[in-house]
Amino acid sequence: MNRSLPADEAAPTADPENARVVEFAIGGMTCAACSTRLEKVLNRQPGMRANVNLAAERARVRLVGDIGAEAVIAAVAKAGFSASPVDAGTREREKKAKRQAYIRESRRFWISVALTVPLVGQMFFMFGEHGHHNELPRWLQLLLATPVQFWIGWRFYDGAWKTLRAGGANMDVLVALGTSMAWGFSTVVTLFGLDQHVYFEGGAAVITLVLLGKLLEARAKARTSEAIEALIRLQPKTARVERDGQWVEMAVDSLMPGDIFLVRPGESVPVDGEVVEGQSSIDEAMLTGESMPVGKGAGDRVFAATVNAQGALRCRATGVGEQTLLAGIIRLVGEAQGSKAPVQRLADRISGIFVPVVCAIALATFLGWWWWQGDFAEALVNAVAVLVIACPCALGLATPTAIMVGTGQGARAGILVRNAEALERAEKISVLALDKTGTLTLGAPVLTDLVARAAPSGDALRLAAALEHHSEHPLARAIVAAATDLPLEPVSDFRAEPGHGVSGIVAGRALRLGSPDWLGMAADTAVLALQQAGKTVVVLAEGATVLALIAVADALRPSSRAAVERLRERGIRVVMLTGDNAATAAAIAAEAGVDEFRAGILPGDKAAAVAELKQGGAVVGMVGDGINDAPALAAADVGFAIGAGSDAAIEAADLTLIRNDLLAVADAIALSAATLGKIRQNLFFAFIYNVLGIPLAALGFLNPVVAGAAMALSSVSVVSNSLLLKRWQPLGKVR
Repeated sequence: MNRSLPADEAAPTADPENARVVEFAIGGMTCAACSTRLEKVLNRQPGMRANVNLAAERARVRLVGDIGAEAVIAAVAKAGFSASPVDAGTREREKKAKRQAYIRESRRFWISVALTVPLVGQMFFMFGEHGHHNELPRWLQLLLATPVQFWIGWRFYDGAWKTLRAGGANMDVLVALGTSMAWGFSTVVTLFGLDQHVYFEGGAAVITLVLLGKLLEARAKARTSEAIEALIRLQPKTARVERDGQWVEMAVDSLMPGDIFLVRPGESVPVDGEVVEGQSSIDEAMLTGESMPVGKGAGDRVFAATVNAQGALRCRATGVGEQTLLAGIIRLVGEAQGSKAPVQRLADRISGIFVPVVCAIALATFLGWWWWQGDFAEALVNAVAVLVIACPCALGLATPTAIMVGTGQGARAGILVRNAEALERAEKISVLALDKTGTLTLGAPVLTDLVARAAPSGDALRLAAALEHHSEHPLARAIVAAATDLPLEPVSDFRAEPGHGVSGIVAGRALRLGSPDWLGMAADTAVLALQQAGKTVVVLAEGATVLALIAVADALRPSSRAAVERLRERGIRVVMLTGDNAATAAAIAAEAGVDEFRAGILPGDKAAAVAELKQGGAVVGMVGDGINDAPALAAADVGFAIGAGSDAAIEAADLTLIRNDLLAVADAIALSAATLGKIRQNLFFAFIYNVLGIPLAALGFLNPVVAGAAMALSSVSVVSNSLLLKRWQPLGKVR
């Protein structure tokens, strides 16, 4: 996959075996300038590589060598923020702390409103017949405004001091500087009885409105993580475990692999496991997005947090704790929400220089108005408006909030995104390569024909099944399944030829079983007829003697044709890759509606086929499910692993589709497009807000109160726009 980073963001060159990623909860960030500066500070430290997410208030730091979490915490503290490693209890502690902080800030906000309303209210009476006679006494205005400025607004001074001390500047600097100028000027006018208008209401209103914006933003940001919170709530707390022949209720955390547990009707499965005894159906909608229950019996897998609809199931634990599929989903969603999309880099670069530039514009505005109009008060007001309108919060929230909501919606639909970069690239796919077996097809071939040649059909099947008895290949499983009632003799001198077949000695007979090409039967009339019917043919031979032809067919998934059609409607070129011969590949491709295919591709050559498709600048996606697909998934720009596939395929992929359905690929690309659309909208609104707002303030068309209201609403509007992604739904499975 194209995972290269820009030169200024390249990973350290240290031994990757010594590297580990640690996630930290970050406190004290108020705007995009904060997260950008903190990321730069951490990336300057030796042995550290960091991504800082403002919306999630998280930093994911890659540590190399002996660098520990203490060094990260110290570096973060030096930059003016706080950090603590994320553990199992972090989320609950954060929720409690945020709830208390919200209550505390709400109380301060309403006190601020009570003190500010008289100051702002007098402005309406001043436009009346008596003008300044309706103005509150200035000493009273000073008494009302001072607590708002220095008690309610202390958070801005504290944040500004920490940031400036660390050599940076953020939103707190803008708010503290702007409101202090308004309060300071008005205080001097009041104390010395000067014949000037005072602006106590401006500073107080700005602080009150900014607090209101922060409260609304906090509520909206909390909703962006609802998906992962919902997943966490699904985890059962207890399980009924067999101990010495008795069923004992135990904490789920105490279970070990191999423990036998019971799931009664209506209960949630406590951990991942395998059914030992019983028949039932399981509601797996929370994993796959599918509403139809799935039948379960002995030997079938069950997953934590899915719901048993009917019948008791006795199961053996196979995955507990962090090894359950649900835990893996939560971990992947958290990592994706904390990652950074390439589209955000422009916003980060702008945020890094934004505050100093705004301060320079405010100074130029002040000097320009004072020189042109000769009115110190008017120049001051316009400079304050520039400082207040220019908050970069919306810029910093534009991308991460959309990523958080988008990946959360994906998780609910059974689409797991490894990182934000993969989500961004998925929208740009122009060519999609599909593995055939297990992707376009059901991946469960069955033996359909056995054409006897030099051996009776029963003997031929018995010998072929003996050769394939220990193989995990789908074709091998189909042959073995057809011979379940036959006695199988042991095989010796067994050899596998990847892409060709197998050989070995059974009952003293040297046998080979494999593709017609390998055994010189490619032109055989019977072989061609079976292949043209869409069946895969293997030949059983003893030396040069052909004993039998065995045909196996793998049914097309019901949704594959609709999925291919939907992908083509998006302008995506669909290519099937298969090891089958051209005749069989053509039959399957025609049935699925695929116009282009590559046949006879050996497992090791799939990655080369993907590389060939990438020539000319095409963005290539690859969909697969097997171990042999892992190199091709890694070579593609975006890799999609069908969830029931191998761990190797899932590890190599960018997106994992828990639903065994090709329509999930189309849904994943649609999700990518929807998320990137929201990011672009957010960035446009954030940029246009500042592009229009700063000049209007500099030209004197905005007073500080209006500027403060606009600044507060900008962040809320960006987060609210991201939350509209909650309306996105997958189109579902064709039945």
